[in-house]
Order: sequence, then structure tokens, then C-alpha cells
Amino acid sequence: MTHTSQEEPTMDQSEAILSKLWERNYDPLTCEIIDRLALRPDARCLDLGAGAGSMAYRLAEQVPEGSVLAVDVDTSLLDASRSPRLMVRQADVEEEDFAPGSFDLILARAVLSVLRAPDELLARAVRWLAPGGWLVVEDFYFLPAEDAATPVGRAVIEAYLRTFDLHGADMRFARRLPARLAQLGLARVDLHLRPLGPGQGEYENELIRRRLELQGQPLVDNGWVSAEQLGEFIAGLDRPEARDVTTLLFSAWGQRPAT
Repeated sequence: MTHTSQEEPTMDQSEAILSKLWERNYDPLTCEIIDRLALRPDARCLDLGAGAGSMAYRLAEQVPEGSVLAVDVDTSLLDASRSPRLMVRQADVEEEDFAPGSFDLILARAVLSVLRAPDELLARAVRWLAPGGWLVVEDFYFLPAEDAATPVGRAVIEAYLRTFDLHGADMRFARRLPARLAQLGLARVDLHLRPLGPGQGEYENELIRRRLELQGQPLVDNGWVSAEQLGEFIAGLDRPEARDVTTLLFSAWGQRPAT
């Protein structure tokens, strides 16, 4: 890939750019799901892995008499001053614990699949729900790289998945979410599936493009994909011939029975 004379973004700036694109792409569906749940004005909310805080800020507006606790291992992009109802806590979500019945809504987006013990956190989150409270979980399920629509797609997706493997992430965990919520005793469990990948929407393409432009170099440095393959994949994102479904976004939610 060629470089321009413009100064390249720093690591912090890159994270901020990707966070904004991530939110623009995924927030609308999360908001739609939570809006269906009709939260009370005094609802107590927990945002696990809050990221840059877009959902925490929105929840704080939705619960004028309630509270929102945003938890993340990195809180550098979170601004607790955005609302008097918002609290920010820097913590490892796998080590956090709360009293049973502490929250009326718990949101966990793109968190469980990257944890060492996702099932354990899921079970604890259910205990943290108050009777009648909702747990909303969203995560990504990556389809096999060998089934990609193009040869360059297979190469780049396989390289991308290797980064998750190195960090112990289970990018197949999301498939089990609906069943697990029911197995843990939640009622009214429901599911929404969204296809993701090249050609699956303008915002999706832009997020993929910017992520690979800003973070794709390690794939090349590790010898998993060539710079030419990476550039070809990015250049083909808007071409119908390269359209593909590489990932499914699983959105699952359920309610703790009132009695």
C-alpha cells in the first residue's frame, strides 16, 4: 500500500477512528433491540466492555431516574462527565463481581468470545440480573476462511483469524448464545442474525477498509498474507464480484423470570 505525505494517525487516534466506525456500524441494531425491551426510567444498567461508550451514553439518556455503569479494561475513550447517571470503572470483566439482582439491564457486545471463560461470565451476568431484568449479548461468529468467495478473501480472512487464535479467542462461541441463555434460566429468549463481510453495507465496508489499513500491517509482517493480497482485498470491497459473508453477528437476549 502506498503512503501519502500526510502524517499517519497515532495508535490512540487509530483506536478512536475505529471505535467511531464500529459504533456507526453496529449501534443501530443494538439500540433497536434495547428499545423493544421498554426499560423503566429508573432501570439500573451495566455495560460490560463498554469500549468508547456510545451505548453507555445512550442508556444514560434512556434512564433519567436510573444509573449506568460502564466497565472496560481500557477506559481511555470513556467520559464519565457525559451524564450524572453514568459511572465508569476500569476493570477486567472476568474478575468483576456484583451482588445478585443488581441490574435491570446488562449489555455485553463483542466481549464473551475474547475471554478465557465466556460461559462463566455469562452465568454470573444472569445472577446479577434483577427479577424481570434483561441480558443482551452480541458477538461475532466467523465462517470458515476456506469458504470465502475469492482466493484473496480466503488468504486475508485466514490471516485475520490467526490473530484471534493467538490470543485465545473463540470466534465460534456466539453460535451457542441463544441456547446458553435458555439453559441458564432466562425466558423470552430471542435472536437476530446479521450477515457481515465485504459488500454487506457501506458502513461495514468502511469499517473493514479502515481496520485493515490501520491494523493490517502485522498480518504482512508475520508472513500470513502479502501486502499485495491485503491491498487487493481492500480494493475489492465495493465490487459485486467480491461480495461475501465472512461473519455472522449473533444478537441474543433474554429476561430473568419475575418470580
